[in-house]
Amino acid sequence: MSEFKELATQVMARCETLGTLSQDKHCLDRRYLTEQHKLANQLASGWMIEAGMTTWQDAVGNVWGRYTSSVPNAPRLILGSHLDTVPNGGKYDGMLGVVSAISIVTMFDGLNIKFPFHIDIVGFCDEEGTRFGTTLLGSRALTGKWQENWRYLKDERGISLEQALQNFGLNFDAIASASISRTDILGYLELHIEQGPVLEQHNLPVGVVSAIAGARRFNFTVEGMAGHAGTVPMSMRHDALCAAAEMILAVESVSAQDHGVVATVGKIDNAPNGVNVISGRTHFSLDIRSEDDDLRDNALHVIITHLNNIASNRNVKLSMEQTHIAPAVHCDKQLKAALIKGVEESGLHTHILASGAGHDAMAMAEICPVGMLFTRCKGGISHHPAESVTEYDVEASLSVLFNTIKHLTHS
Repeated sequence: MSEFKELATQVMARCETLGTLSQDKHCLDRRYLTEQHKLANQLASGWMIEAGMTTWQDAVGNVWGRYTSSVPNAPRLILGSHLDTVPNGGKYDGMLGVVSAISIVTMFDGLNIKFPFHIDIVGFCDEEGTRFGTTLLGSRALTGKWQENWRYLKDERGISLEQALQNFGLNFDAIASASISRTDILGYLELHIEQGPVLEQHNLPVGVVSAIAGARRFNFTVEGMAGHAGTVPMSMRHDALCAAAEMILAVESVSAQDHGVVATVGKIDNAPNGVNVISGRTHFSLDIRSEDDDLRDNALHVIITHLNNIASNRNVKLSMEQTHIAPAVHCDKQLKAALIKGVEESGLHTHILASGAGHDAMAMAEICPVGMLFTRCKGGISHHPAESVTEYDVEASLSVLFNTIKHLTHS
């Protein structure tokens, strides 16, 4: 892999440079349709041009580069990830995938290697959904799945998505032109940091993704009876918070028994929330995920049964509202096989793992086959300034990408 060492150094340096583009001087925070988004696109476009690519920005604000095939009417292989960040984010989530793809094309161009397909690199403008509260805006535009009512989405300053596009030099009514034809896409490959601890636990630099977990989210409300903390006997209480606490532990217990399912209660609101008042109402969230939708839904059924039993036993009322549902996305067998071959040809051990986090590949799967490669990240930390990768692991990732694309040429 030594021939990729110089490229890995380049990737690390470019991620550092992108990491300086932030709307907040105290942390990395780069959101959709901001001045920093524009600067990130300009940087990426410049690197693409240096790599021998032609570049453009589409109607939603994604930045593109094409390494052109010499074959007439060639199909396209799309590589990429996202350039936006969460508030107080890290320097590699999304960015590593875009920058690494550009560096691989730099190598192809330097070696004068051409392919029977175009290599298109995309830096998606909005994966995180931080500014307008709706995720995958960049990749969903490619699928033609933008919704008319999104024009009225507003950021925390009250600026609508329609207005923000206009301020950026784009037009909401032209977004449909960002959609791409399904007929000429060979597939979409995304390199991304793992955002979890599995590869580190196995002491491996990379892993091949089998699927992206499908998720369902709910808000639960437990209604009891508020009362005086000193006057209501313990046996006569209808304490919503105690009931919710037992329910949350039931969520943990059920999901721990179901391998392949993860369930999380991450948000709690309690009322009246007074130190000397018995809780009368408690709200809590539930996020449940698996790469197997049936497995996830079966676990959910068991969880809801437990929660209803707890509510009945404690004489409180339980209600629920589903706020999100997304099916699991399974990676394409051919692309997965090509990635495995790329790992083997790089002299590395192959490890297959699922992604618990969502990615642009989820949207892209609606229009083409998708494959993903994970790069090990320190401690599995992501969405945090401590997000970290090593140059060695980037070198390994570049080697795998190079060999994967080479293998696709002959498949």
